[in-house]
Amino acid sequence: MSEFGRRIGYSEKVIEHFMNPRNIGKLEDADATAIVGSVACGDLIKFYIKVDPETDRITDIRFESYGCASNIATSSMTTVMAKGKTLEEAKKITFKQVAEALGGLPKTKMHCAVLSITGLHAVIMKYEAKIGRIPIDEHFVRRMLRGVLDPLKGVDVITAGEVENVKVDGKEITRRFSLPREDEAASIIEEEVREAFQGLDVRLSLIFS
Repeated sequence: MSEFGRRIGYSEKVIEHFMNPRNIGKLEDADATAIVGSVACGDLIKFYIKVDPETDRITDIRFESYGCASNIATSSMTTVMAKGKTLEEAKKITFKQVAEALGGLPKTKMHCAVLSITGLHAVIMKYEAKIGRIPIDEHFVRRMLRGVLDPLKGVDVITAGEVENVKVDGKEITRRFSLPREDEAASIIEEEVREAFQGLDVRLSLIFS
């Protein structure tokens, strides 16, 4: 693997983090979770975090990944860089810093570092919404929906143009989708939407055309 990795432009650190990823696996008592990615590009990541409410530090962070070697390596490095930091410090980690910490990435794989940082920011955002630090408004709802994929199109429901309307009224969130209820993807999307908002004190009303 090492020789093959070098041929296609992977550094030794990328290969090492792919072969021996840090912080991988489900975190059962996570304070928040978030999913980012697309099966269309073959990269999907779920992040879990545990935060000390007194210090605002990330005491534990894990990930599960469906994707290529770069996807796994960048997610691994992102968790290493975020663990032990305060939320504000973790928000400042950039995809370029992740790539540099791995000794560089092929240009065609830089999007994996971007995706990992997007996931980190998403899980922090969800945690902050959960504790009431940021509002659960239309912007927040649409951000969470970017982690919900249409299994047939392979892209998130926002990019696919399937979210016709989002309404937030207190703790009531209403979303109207362009998909008919009988569409084979509708039940899967509904399940993923409910998972995306799991742990938040909200009521979901999902309407399919």
